[in-house]
Amino acid sequence: MFALNMALRVKIFEVSVGHPLAILNESDARAMGILPHDRVKITHGKSDTTAFVNVSETMVQPGEIGLFEDVSKEIGVKDGDEVTVSILKPPRSIEAIHKKIKGETLSKDEIYAIIEDVVKHRLSDVEMAGFLLAEEFHGMTMEEIEYLTRAMAETGVMIDFDRPVYDKHSIGGVPGNKVTLLIVPIVAAAGLLIPKTSSRAITSPSGTADTMSVLAPVTFTAEELKELVEKVGGAIVWGGGTNIAPADDDLIKIEYALKIDPRSQMLASIMAKKLAVGADCLVIDIPIGPEAKVEDMAEGRKLANQFVELGERLGMRVQCGLTYGGQPVGHAVGPALEAKEALEALQGKGPSSLVEKSTALAGILLEMAGLAPIGGGKDLAKSILERGKALEKMREIIEAQGGDPNVKPEDIPLGEYRITIKAQCDGYVTGVSNMAVNAIARAAGAPVEKGAGVIVYWKRGAKVKKGDPLLEIFAERESKLSEAYSVATRLRPITIEGMLLQRVPSFP
Repeated sequence: MFALNMALRVKIFEVSVGHPLAILNESDARAMGILPHDRVKITHGKSDTTAFVNVSETMVQPGEIGLFEDVSKEIGVKDGDEVTVSILKPPRSIEAIHKKIKGETLSKDEIYAIIEDVVKHRLSDVEMAGFLLAEEFHGMTMEEIEYLTRAMAETGVMIDFDRPVYDKHSIGGVPGNKVTLLIVPIVAAAGLLIPKTSSRAITSPSGTADTMSVLAPVTFTAEELKELVEKVGGAIVWGGGTNIAPADDDLIKIEYALKIDPRSQMLASIMAKKLAVGADCLVIDIPIGPEAKVEDMAEGRKLANQFVELGERLGMRVQCGLTYGGQPVGHAVGPALEAKEALEALQGKGPSSLVEKSTALAGILLEMAGLAPIGGGKDLAKSILERGKALEKMREIIEAQGGDPNVKPEDIPLGEYRITIKAQCDGYVTGVSNMAVNAIARAAGAPVEKGAGVIVYWKRGAKVKKGDPLLEIFAERESKLSEAYSVATRLRPITIEGMLLQRVPSFP
């Protein structure tokens, strides 16, 4: 007979492994009939959690259970504490995942069960991967996506403002897209509430939260976010600190490892966060381009219609802007460089591509709020920007979030190691590769090293002469600069008509 439960002493390993993991001695595991990857319930006083088991002969002694920080902090245990360990059956949501793998449609209860088990860490990475791959290959009906969205929102914190809420989101995929740092202060300066929760970079050189973190802290609770927005009208914070739609963080980690982005999951992920902050009106930025997430207008319109329909189901007015995504927005890519360029744009000195895109999207929200007639929102947004009202509001937001409201673009520290890539011939720029710019900036150290990144001096159509600077790389370490330069010479991020692309055979 196997033991149904067992009292074990805690041995803590002071490292986070990213998922709930427990180590049992082989003899204890055998006594309980536990195999590697089985689930156990760990109880300490009134706290309990689920963990997945690995078995070892040496890491823990008989009578001990090894816990990593992910579990020990959750239930509040320390070295030597006693916990009760009991084996758990797989959750019922596994049956729902198997149904989706077969291509079947899931019910509301089945989808809610899956998301609840994600949030409570009852599913392994493999099981979550199975669900996401099933979404990738079989898709979801709009009804399923609605249930998925509501489940993701309702398993986290929901914020209730006493006024209409406005919001924006970009589906991403284009480097340098720091438009949020202009849109939020423009909209807030117009007297509207805009509580912007943003992500940190996963595959890009800088997420909005990374860029904003150069100017002010971005980690706040949901309650603190509400206070910030009610005080100054807007905020730009990291969504991961708010416990808004918490399942999203766990699922995104799996998507990143698998290099997939299921359409149903993308829709639910974005809209769950907006539902959680009570958004009434939302503008979605969908960049279109050969190296963007959406490559053509037809696919962009299809995605836009899905956002609009999902918004209607959730009681939210949604409009989408299909924007040009064929090359970086503005010239700067990387947290500090983008923060600097955003401040310059707020001062009226920014690149036209950044200003045009920001005011166009902000203008849609101003029109939805009834502050401007249809077609007149962009002009109103530009007026707010040009009169310095957006800069004034941004300084209020920075101060409210704990940053220096008097920060100037030249105050922002950039990577001290730099190298400039120059044009090798006269001609017109015929291409700027988003993929290559991303790769170079990340190789330089962005987004972890905030001063790292890239400045793209010229865009498609510009006339350049031999020796003109095309691209400047910034790094905080010499080794990272060398690595980024190597990537740049291999990928050739900027193409000039007539330039020699490759020599075959190559010579040293």
